[in-house]
Amino acid sequence: MSKERAKRRAAREHEAGIRTAARAAEEERRERTKARKDLLRSATRVRFPSRSPSGAQTGVLARRRRVQTSLLIAFLLAVQVVVWVVRPDWPARLAALVVSLLAAPLLAGLLFRRR
Repeated sequence: MSKERAKRRAAREHEAGIRTAARAAEEERRERTKARKDLLRSATRVRFPSRSPSGAQTGVLARRRRVQTSLLIAFLLAVQVVVWVVRPDWPARLAALVVSLLAAPLLAGLLFRRR
């Protein structure tokens, strides 16, 4: 009976040792992953500054893009106003609106080509 108990205790201790080793390996893997992510985050903070407190991007390129988008919207809005003044029928007005919405990305690509 004592030998059997000793065998069971040895088996339990062996299983506990395996579980402990697995937990240690998992913890080590988590620590390596966390260190890698922290290193990546610290590197990107240096290279890519965070956004302004208001959430809008700042800088010359962001300003240029805002100006270009504003000009495109103003142009499409002016086209809509002209169509609404010239054409009194609703199908033509709605067609102009749909065409403007579909043409906006195309116009942006053609007018403000990124080099």
